[in-house]
Amino acid sequence: MADSAATPQDNAQEQKPQRSGKRKLFLLLLLLLVILAGVGVYCYHLFYGRFHASTDDAYVNGNLVQITPQVTGTVTRIAVDDGDYVKQGQMLVEFDPSDTAVAQQSAEANLAKTVRQVRGLYSNVDSYKAQVAARRVEVDRARADYARRQQLAKGGAISKEELAHARDTLVAAQSSLTSAQQQLDTNQALVDDTEIASHPDVKAAAAQLRQAYLNHARSTLVAPVSGYVAKRSVQVGSRVQPGAALMAVVPLDQIWIDANFKETQLAEMRIGQPVEIHSDLYGDDVRYRGTVESLGVGTGSAFSLLPAQNATGNWIKIVQRLPVRIRLEGDNLDKHPLRIGLSTVVDVDLHDQDGARLPTTTTPQQPRYSTDVYDHQLADADQLIQQIIHVNGPAARAAGVAKR
Repeated sequence: MADSAATPQDNAQEQKPQRSGKRKLFLLLLLLLVILAGVGVYCYHLFYGRFHASTDDAYVNGNLVQITPQVTGTVTRIAVDDGDYVKQGQMLVEFDPSDTAVAQQSAEANLAKTVRQVRGLYSNVDSYKAQVAARRVEVDRARADYARRQQLAKGGAISKEELAHARDTLVAAQSSLTSAQQQLDTNQALVDDTEIASHPDVKAAAAQLRQAYLNHARSTLVAPVSGYVAKRSVQVGSRVQPGAALMAVVPLDQIWIDANFKETQLAEMRIGQPVEIHSDLYGDDVRYRGTVESLGVGTGSAFSLLPAQNATGNWIKIVQRLPVRIRLEGDNLDKHPLRIGLSTVVDVDLHDQDGARLPTTTTPQQPRYSTDVYDHQLADADQLIQQIIHVNGPAARAAGVAKR
């Protein structure tokens, strides 16, 4: 009985090998798990990680088109408010047009008066030409009369006094011709090689009218681009000065991503590489596509207001970030529009190494951003000027002759 019964010490000795075996198995499994994780990480880096660079330090950026007046005025109408969509050329703000309208009317009257005065200069030239011709006839007559009287005086047919009168008449006629010729030259110099429209006085008056017309047209502020209104600060009744920021128009079809990559991620990055983008607004379910458009020419700290002074001795090495501009494709922006300043996560595919690190060609002559809403203002001013010149120029003279 005593031999067959197991003692507690015997049971403890039997459990020790079992626990040791379980511990070894656990350690082997842990080691195998670590090895598999290491192999997985290596495979991820080998087949995917080294061909991709990602960052969450990326934000949506775009053009903020500031609406600023070019003339001084008092605001009488505000047609839009924050968040409104406006089309290019749509009226945004209107000033009281009284002052600019009066200035334009004065400039129109001045141009009309100047055109008529220049017409008078051309008429004076014609008049002095006629006077010169008449004085020349008088000189020829006096010269012939004097020559005839000289012959008569030789034969004693006339007295010397009468011959002297003939000579005085010739001298007076020549003086009158000289004076008329000088007046003709003086007036001719005012109109030489010009027409009414190209006369300096008319061009100066036309320039004044053109400026007055533009000032009047600029009393109405229009949207230079299509987009959404933001940051409206102008109020009705405000007296605003040129250059004051009244509001901004944000064209959401002209946005891009500014991604700030670490300098250690840029060795294989090239212009033209494809990019996958996710925004915090829509999450991972919405994906945007883009392309690396440019790599910055300096880090953010280099262009900061107070750049780091690394030569002072108090130097700590910090990994710098370089801004990378990513052009967005428009395939997903209609359904899921982005706003300026939103946070995004970008992932650049580094497989394609054919692109350049920096652009190697000059920028094209065609501007990247432009507007034509102001082009017609100067054309309308020129049309008004031509109309005033036509009405007060030769056409007015012809109309006056027809009435007589």
